[in-house]
Amino acid sequence: MINKKIAFVVVFILFILSGITTYSFFSEEKGLSFLSPITYKAPISENSTTETAINAEPKTEECPLNGEMLSKTEKTIWEGQRPLGIMIENHKEARPQSGLSSADIVYEAVSEGGITRFLAIFYCKNASYIGPVRSARMYFLKFLEGYGQNPLYAHVGGANTDGPADALGYINELGWSSYNDLNQFSVPFPHFWRDYERLKNVATEHTVYTSTKKLWQYAKDKRELTNVDDQGVRWDKGFEPWKFEDDVKTSDPGKVVKIDFGFWDSLASDFNVVWNYNSTTNSYKRTNGGLPHLDKNTGKQLEAKNIVVMFAKESPANDGYEGGHLLYKNVGSGEMLFFKNGQVVRGAWGKETEEDNIKFFDNSDKEISMVRGQVFIEMLPIGNKVNY
Repeated sequence: MINKKIAFVVVFILFILSGITTYSFFSEEKGLSFLSPITYKAPISENSTTETAINAEPKTEECPLNGEMLSKTEKTIWEGQRPLGIMIENHKEARPQSGLSSADIVYEAVSEGGITRFLAIFYCKNASYIGPVRSARMYFLKFLEGYGQNPLYAHVGGANTDGPADALGYINELGWSSYNDLNQFSVPFPHFWRDYERLKNVATEHTVYTSTKKLWQYAKDKRELTNVDDQGVRWDKGFEPWKFEDDVKTSDPGKVVKIDFGFWDSLASDFNVVWNYNSTTNSYKRTNGGLPHLDKNTGKQLEAKNIVVMFAKESPANDGYEGGHLLYKNVGSGEMLFFKNGQVVRGAWGKETEEDNIKFFDNSDKEISMVRGQVFIEMLPIGNKVNY
């Protein structure tokens, strides 16, 4: 009997040590939180007939982030909340992702090893399924800082090695921890969940999902963050929106019908991006790694009205992290290519401080307006070639 008790205690101790070891291994890059209350079963979808009715309403209201015209009901909803940035991965096993087509704005850049990641900005529209969600990176944070006072940031852990790429340390410096930062490690189920069925036969780190409604509700109920903070300050104090222009309808295919580029030459086959212009819809459809880039929520190919390719200095963080953390100089200015209406405008991007929204200018220093609809911003290392 005594031997059985000793054996039980030994097994229990080994189990605890194993859990702690696993947590420390996965907490930064693998995006797993074994010590947090996260489920292995997806919650019920939030889609409803109400959303169908909203979609049928006249589109009379301008989204402040990308100029898209939406309904009065949608405006009533977004006016009570603040922008929400969500980290979505682009590993081959994470495809097709869920929710990218519903974002107002999407930023893409290399996370590590040539593998890109997305920062999807939501404000005017909802997505009931978003993911797979992954970890924070410094340069995505600096993009997000441009969205007013304390935008929400949803992610699963993040780079936390001492040095210039310490994203979690930077979040603490900003005063975001336990306030507008929605790290899955501190936000319980059902606001994040794990779904092994949505993407079959993939590693566990590719199974974390979330929902805009759940995150906005959590921010309201637990952090007192709506369109104003707990001091009554509106989120858009100091926010500088882009300029917008109406869509065009033309049968002219334009001069630029294909945009083709890679992030790192060594992984071009898996992460090469092609945007093909459709003159009928005046939009660009995305191909990712040689295949149409689909949103699993809709089964449709990702499609954007504006494609911005910005060039930024890439450098290694040299912080000792095995995977190789990166840095991008996305505060300041640099060259860029702006694609809209089947045309290209050459010019520069500018972001004077971390708190400023990034802007885009032609060679006459005039700010370029966005065609109303989704904006996709691709950040490439300086010197990369873009074919068009």
